[in-house]
Amino acid sequence: MTTTVPMERITSKIYLIRGQKVMLDRGLAELYGVETKALKQAVKRNIGRFPEDFMFELTKHEFDNLRSQIVTSSWGGTRYSPMAFTEQGVAMISSVLNSDTAIKVNIQIMRAFTQLRQLLSTHKDLKKKIEAMEKKYDQQFTQLNCLRCLCIIRMCYEVKKMVSFIRALPVTSS
Repeated sequence: MTTTVPMERITSKIYLIRGQKVMLDRGLAELYGVETKALKQAVKRNIGRFPEDFMFELTKHEFDNLRSQIVTSSWGGTRYSPMAFTEQGVAMISSVLNSDTAIKVNIQIMRAFTQLRQLLSTHKDLKKKIEAMEKKYDQQFTQLNCLRCLCIIRMCYEVKKMVSFIRALPVTSS
């Protein structure tokens, strides 16, 4: 059995918070097919694997600000601040969830982070503009998805034919 998550679905869950590209516990739990509570418990049981540069909890102010940015969200009665995981933290999650699905989805997430990094490094002038925008919008927690859309628009003007970099990557089971 293969577990395929469309790249667009993954990248839409990557946010810019505190100047870092992160994924929130809720979005990761959805991708891994587990409850947010279960993911948070697994992380807390293995907290030594998640130093501050791998995972941090959002402050109430950050959470309120993020919630206001995501108009279509249904955060409901969330009692606890979300956990935000950097790329390294996301990589560590598959080891604490310890399931085949977690491993397969994690591989796709790592590929998404890699593709975003490659896209930025390929277009250095665009990278500088995006970094300037990241700094400008850091306090507002603008989704990386918005920046990705700006990248696509910019590259379409520069390159006549653009191959879509967002596509599902099949994960084969061994």
